[in-house]
Amino acid sequence: MLELRPSCEHCNKALPPASTEARICTYECTFCADCAENLLSNVCPNCGGGFVPRPVRPASNWKGNNYLGADPASTTVKHRPVNFEEHARIVAAQNGLPPEQR
Repeated sequence: MLELRPSCEHCNKALPPASTEARICTYECTFCADCAENLLSNVCPNCGGGFVPRPVRPASNWKGNNYLGADPASTTVKHRPVNFEEHARIVAAQNGLPPEQR
C-alpha cells in the first residue's frame, strides 16, 4: 500500500492525500509536480527512475473499508533536498532515455 508521504522531499511543500500535485517514483519517493518536472527533469534523484502522478486514495468508504480513514496517509516527513551536482551526473548518464528504458 502506498505511504502517501506528506510533503515534497526537496522543497518540503505540503502534499496532502488528495493533492494532484504529488509525483512518485516506483520506490514512492515523493516530490511536488514543480520539482519533479522543472528541477529534476523527470529523473528521481534517489533511484534514477521517472515520476508519475500519485494516486488519490478515496476519502469515503465506498467498498470494503478501502479508504483513507482505514488506511491513513503517512505523517513522516522525508525532507532530503536534492544535491544538484550529483543529480546532474545521473541525468547525464541516462543520456535522455525515457523512464521505461532506464
